[in-house]
Amino acid sequence: MNQFEAKVFVRLRPSVLDPAGEAIKSAANKLGVDGISSLRIGKLIEINIEGNKEKDIEQNIELLCDRLFANQVIENYDYFVKRLDD
Repeated sequence: MNQFEAKVFVRLRPSVLDPAGEAIKSAANKLGVDGISSLRIGKLIEINIEGNKEKDIEQNIELLCDRLFANQVIENYDYFVKRLDD
């Protein structure tokens, strides 16, 4: 079995408002950090997983993203898989 690491990035779709991102943007401005034109919050999910083929791992990650990690109505996701044994 090979060891793989997957990183999944889940973000709100551009058309969805991000009140938490707006609140942090406003707080940053109050701290004196100027020039932020956009600030959106997402989540990073890191997974270590064993398998024989990278393609099988990608299929499993896709299933997890589709069913557990992201709400497809309001979120998009991207992921990257890397073999750790190399």
